[in-house]
Amino acid sequence: MEITHDHLNKPGWKRELIAIWGYAQRNYFLTKRYFLWELVWLVYTIMNALTIGFIGVGFGGDDAARATTFLLIGSMLWSYLSMIFDLLSETVSWERWEGTIEYTFMAPSSRATQLIGMGLYAVLYGLVRLAIMLGVISLFFELSLGEANYLAAVGILAICSLSLVGFGMVAAVMPLLSPEKGQQVTSIFTAVLLLVSGIYYSVDVLPGWLQPMSTVSPVYYALNGIRAALLEGASFGSQWHNIWPLLIMGALFPPIGLWLFGKGEIYAKRTGLLKRAG
Repeated sequence: MEITHDHLNKPGWKRELIAIWGYAQRNYFLTKRYFLWELVWLVYTIMNALTIGFIGVGFGGDDAARATTFLLIGSMLWSYLSMIFDLLSETVSWERWEGTIEYTFMAPSSRATQLIGMGLYAVLYGLVRLAIMLGVISLFFELSLGEANYLAAVGILAICSLSLVGFGMVAAVMPLLSPEKGQQVTSIFTAVLLLVSGIYYSVDVLPGWLQPMSTVSPVYYALNGIRAALLEGASFGSQWHNIWPLLIMGALFPPIGLWLFGKGEIYAKRTGLLKRAG
């Protein structure tokens, strides 16, 4: 994004809005540059979802359609939410790879603006991918969506997206603290979320000592709410027990993530870790 004299003379809030759009637009162009790799990853994700769906068909018995739908909702939602998390947690790694990390961190915009812009793009891009996945998957399976309440599902998905943006901000600090292994640590975050959130099974099957961990995962509440809306037609209002934890996480995680990222940035600059690649 080109920064002109007129741009710098705009009121502060207008500059920040322009910068947010600029960061979102930059990520769009990065996706466009690596479009073939994005296509490969999309095909892989769809194939993985289809594999999970056929497991439901094979073991679903008399209620195969419902079992398959249960699994596919988890698979598609996990693809969407984990992509938001990954795009934000890989912020620093991408900047190092592109060789732009020092320029980005010296830009006349706040770190909140950068992460919000990237979060905005991640949500929009994730929705496009989710729509493509749903279109392809519907060609292969008979989904049990006769009673689905789509508005309630979309509302819960929107609230959960905000929580995941904040969660991704928390994880994004790790590559700042450790250029060598920080990105691997974010993969551990993803693996733990996958384990405790009930993506492919009810969390009731987990060991008793592990089940409480699901209560701090926004994915867990989103899955419960969206499955209830799509499989049982539950209304948005009846999902308050799933919505209020997401609202609290959406209010807490972004500022906590921004605060931690700011501390990590100061530490990285002071210790010479900012530009270092290994």
